[in-house]
Amino acid sequence: MIQIRPYNRTDLEEMTALMTDLGSPTSVEDMQKRMELIELNPYFYTFVAVLDDKVVGMIGVRLNLTYTSNLLKTQIASLVTKKEYQGQGIGRALLDFIEEWAQQQGSKFIYLTSGASEERQNAHAFYKKRGFEITGYRFVKKF
Repeated sequence: MIQIRPYNRTDLEEMTALMTDLGSPTSVEDMQKRMELIELNPYFYTFVAVLDDKVVGMIGVRLNLTYTSNLLKTQIASLVTKKEYQGQGIGRALLDFIEEWAQQQGSKFIYLTSGASEERQNAHAFYKKRGFEITGYRFVKKF
């Protein structure tokens, strides 16, 4: 049975491996720095999916307010299932968990951004199947 719980520092190595499955390989040291900064931000929350005592997925979210609305929103910043566990309901369990959690926080909707590359097509199909709609574009300017 899939258990979803808050991230803790003993999950660091497994979290680092998940970033590779997400397409963003990193080192344990860099992941530790990221997680330390994320843990300092009171609007960020990280949850992991555990199966047979192994971290097999994660979802990272943040609560957002905007200048255009009084509604509290939840942004999914990262969602990943370990490659060898994809298709086993872990991503669905993480989304179901975060939908309920977000509503408990007073959030009125959930949103996310996703890359437009070919390798993201399965993720896009997954989100659409779970009721997400494409509503805009993401613009990026790197420095």
